Amino acid sequence: MIGIMGAMPEEINDLVACLTLNSTQVIGQRTYYEGILWGKPVVIVFSRWGKVAAATTVSTLILKFKVDQVIFTGVAGAIHDDLAIGDIVIAKQLYQHDMDARPLMAQFEIPLLNKTYFETPEQYISLAANAVNLFLETISTSISALAAFNIVNPKIHIGNIASGDKFFASHEDKLALQKALPHVLCVEMEGAAVAQVCYEFDIPCTIIRTISDSANNEAHIDFPKFINEISSKYSMGILKALLNILSTL
Repeated sequence: MIGIMGAMPEEINDLVACLTLNSTQVIGQRTYYEGILWGKPVVIVFSRWGKVAAATTVSTLILKFKVDQVIFTGVAGAIHDDLAIGDIVIAKQLYQHDMDARPLMAQFEIPLLNKTYFETPEQYISLAANAVNLFLETISTSISALAAFNIVNPKIHIGNIASGDKFFASHEDKLALQKALPHVLCVEMEGAAVAQVCYEFDIPCTIIRTISDSANNEAHIDFPKFINEISSKYSMGILKALLNILSTL
């Protein structure tokens, strides 16, 4: 059983529409859709925003639905200058950039776990990368709105992601994060929390993010339009490719 979490409802709606639905359950104000998607048993859910919401959702997936792995799809803001809108990041290491218990312990260290980040297992990174590459091979013909967002030859990146309960909307915030975590590629609000829960339950998770903006006040996009016309299509295409790969294993 695979748990699929989306950061935006629009990013799971198309997946749910393709689902051979077995049951729908509302738990903790979240709707969990259980069924078969492209040959794999899955539970799909909108996580809501922020670390607490994401941790609550993934805990329910693990404890109630007994998922064997978790896949999280959503958008992120670029921190590294090499990233462009429309690029895709697969998480290697995930940091909670707002965890700071100094002087009791090092900055970013998670209390009691003695870890400053959580890692995605290499085999799951490889599977996700294969799926993203398959998706990118047909992206120019499958998504018509790329030009509207100046997306040309989007790239795949495998690297580090920072998560925290903060929306980055200023250049100063971006520079501060770059200084504190210079190796981080992008920033979002859920991934590292999901990774921590999965680590504590010994469940593998894969975090896949589409770059929607530059995480500063210089980024100007129609965000609702981006979600509907770009990131939701990315989620659909990548998840379809990934589940098809998993069905062959």
